[in-house]
Amino acid sequence: MPLEAADRTIPQPIDSPPRISLLLMFRLGLFQLGLGMMSVLTLGVINRITIDELGVSASIAAGAIAMHQFVAPARVWFGQLSDSKPLFGMHRTGYIWLGGVVFTAVSFVAVQVVWQLGASLEASGWSGVTYGWAGLLAGVFAVYGLALSASSTPFAALLVDVSDDDNRSKLVSVTWSMLMIGIVIGAIASSVILKQVGLDAPIEQLQASVNQLFTIVPIAVVGLTAIATVGVEPVYSRFAQRSRLVDREQNLSFRDALKVLTASRQTGIFFTFLLVMSVSLFMQDAVMEPYGGEVFGMEVSETAQLNAFFGIGTLIGIAATGFAIIPRLGKQRTVRLACFGVAIALLGFIAAGVSAVPESLMLALGIFGLASGVLTAGAIGLMLDLTAAETAGTFIGAWGLAQAIARGTSTVLGGTILDLGKVLFDQPLLSYGLVFAVQAVGMGCAIALLRRVNIQEFQENARAALSAVMEGELD
Repeated sequence: MPLEAADRTIPQPIDSPPRISLLLMFRLGLFQLGLGMMSVLTLGVINRITIDELGVSASIAAGAIAMHQFVAPARVWFGQLSDSKPLFGMHRTGYIWLGGVVFTAVSFVAVQVVWQLGASLEASGWSGVTYGWAGLLAGVFAVYGLALSASSTPFAALLVDVSDDDNRSKLVSVTWSMLMIGIVIGAIASSVILKQVGLDAPIEQLQASVNQLFTIVPIAVVGLTAIATVGVEPVYSRFAQRSRLVDREQNLSFRDALKVLTASRQTGIFFTFLLVMSVSLFMQDAVMEPYGGEVFGMEVSETAQLNAFFGIGTLIGIAATGFAIIPRLGKQRTVRLACFGVAIALLGFIAAGVSAVPESLMLALGIFGLASGVLTAGAIGLMLDLTAAETAGTFIGAWGLAQAIARGTSTVLGGTILDLGKVLFDQPLLSYGLVFAVQAVGMGCAIALLRRVNIQEFQENARAALSAVMEGELD
């Protein structure tokens, strides 16, 4: 197609869509609230029941549940589908609904497989049948991950579609704050529904309560998804206004979308930044509670409370970023300062270990949570800016893939470095300190990568690549 023909495909709407209000931001956040509730069920309740109550080995249980992360590359494909092939007449909402119904239903299926796995283990040990149930559980979580990708990636693209540069960071702060609130609500709901089940309760009683939990919460999440998104895209989406492909008979293929995705060196730079930053941010997850026990002499109940200090700090950081910090500093400066703040807090963990005073660790965790919240909101805002209108879902899928890889890698890397530290050092403080020091160095590398991120260069490269694809000239 000649360039002039491509230019004539640019839509010229008479009326621009209305701007989203603060109330609508909170309404959209209901979807994230539901995701937070579901994360407690899948990563908390199922994990605990499988390992502690049914006696399944932690490696097999964790491996099966982790399958929902291993299918993360599908995020790119689902994002591209939402860019190019409307579902139920809409680019994003149809995928959000379909994925939401599937992943909530599959969560109930997963817990039924868990019961069968436990029964087979009790009856015949690790027989072929038992391994078969474990394999089926892994397959169910793979389907769960695919459905979650099909829903959450188009939702993030919808946030790009309905927002503008000047209100996108506020939208990110509201919706990701509600994700944290959803985690809290999910934990409370789980506690209320399961409170009648004691540690020595019969398996039948436990099964009845858990099945009730996995019925009530998924139904509630489907309802929240509908409330959050019904009528939003047709009224507020700017996709048709921004896209040069909306009137074309042929949309971008997955191959063409990948060409646009990889046309700019900025894509690789930002992908690497997200990977390094996220690994460095989450590496301590696997070692923080053991650190409190070994170095500070804290009881199990006390180390469990450490999550509260981190969570409160994170929630404050996320909420403040879009409304107070980014409007004053801009996204890249905010992210850079947050990386620096995380590094300082990590060194604070080591300093707290020298004194072995639990209160000093709690203070450092509060600061770490605050810096992490600012970093999370700032990085997500930057991530949503680094998209092209026609391929927003594809780019969101790529950024989501980087974060999924990082979450899996960080847990393994944190444990590996801790084991290495125990080989090298006799004192536990030095072993754990090695993990935190590596994280701090990683944050320094993330800052260096961030300095090379150029939004203007990215957007110019993306536009040029898109024009070339439209002309059929991009090899």
